[in-house]
Amino acid sequence: MRVTRRTFLAGSAGLLVLSACGTDNDSGAAALNISAIPDQDPEKLNRLYDAVADRFAAATGLQVRYRPVVDYRAVVRAFEVGDVQVAWMGGLTGVQARSRVPGANAIAQRDIDADFHSVFIATRNSGLRPFDDASGLRQLAGHTFTFGSETSTSGRLMPQYFMEQGGLALAQLRGKPGFSGSHDATVEAVASQSFDAGVLNEQVWDARKAAVKAGEPNLDDVIVLWRTPGYADYHWLVRPDVDSVAGQGTTRAITDLLLGLDMSDPQDAEILELFGAEKFIPTTNSNYDQIEAVAREQGLLG
Repeated sequence: MRVTRRTFLAGSAGLLVLSACGTDNDSGAAALNISAIPDQDPEKLNRLYDAVADRFAAATGLQVRYRPVVDYRAVVRAFEVGDVQVAWMGGLTGVQARSRVPGANAIAQRDIDADFHSVFIATRNSGLRPFDDASGLRQLAGHTFTFGSETSTSGRLMPQYFMEQGGLALAQLRGKPGFSGSHDATVEAVASQSFDAGVLNEQVWDARKAAVKAGEPNLDDVIVLWRTPGYADYHWLVRPDVDSVAGQGTTRAITDLLLGLDMSDPQDAEILELFGAEKFIPTTNSNYDQIEAVAREQGLLG
């Protein structure tokens, strides 16, 4: 029996509580909890991870539940205490989770995650204009500015790193920087002129621009100031005790499923398109060494 988040919510009690040992209290069947950082619109995330839960269940023979969380910190905490065994993390949240769960492993990333980018955006009437390198970020001095989540790799960590590299101190902004909470919310904050400028991941920006053509609100008054250099970002992270909790071979089954997703298969293509990727590729913890170093410099590894 495959159990997804939607199946659980449809149950008479609304929830089936999973025990710490990875079994369902009612049936005794092995179970697996997955989660993800809430970096985009919740409706899209629910659609995506319900589909992922279905595929994980088919690959492992386990009951699988997607557990949505309210913010980035919550998914790290859930992973730390074992409420979640497998999670879709950003570069920073993955590093934070690994620092709290020794032996946790990054197993797969999208093809776009080995060389990910952020984009700085601004309203046209801010007076800010596009530039070619990090030194141009000094234009932001005296302007209001928003990041995404406080622990977002592409919406805070790496953008702040590039600001520092370009010679812009946060104290030079007009007021304290905002934290919108998600990439979608950053677009809205800048488009509504609540802030002169902001930063978000390039994938979400490209998707929002494409959606404009399909009838969503016009973003003509929002411009891209700069696209950052690349860095490693999103990935699937697995706790070291997954096989002992959910059954031997669980980690391998999940990894094989992810790496085997194929755009030529309609069912696979649905998931890959929701992830905005052509395929998943192998990754390792060492690919996030730069993220870890920057996080330490910014005091984000407590």
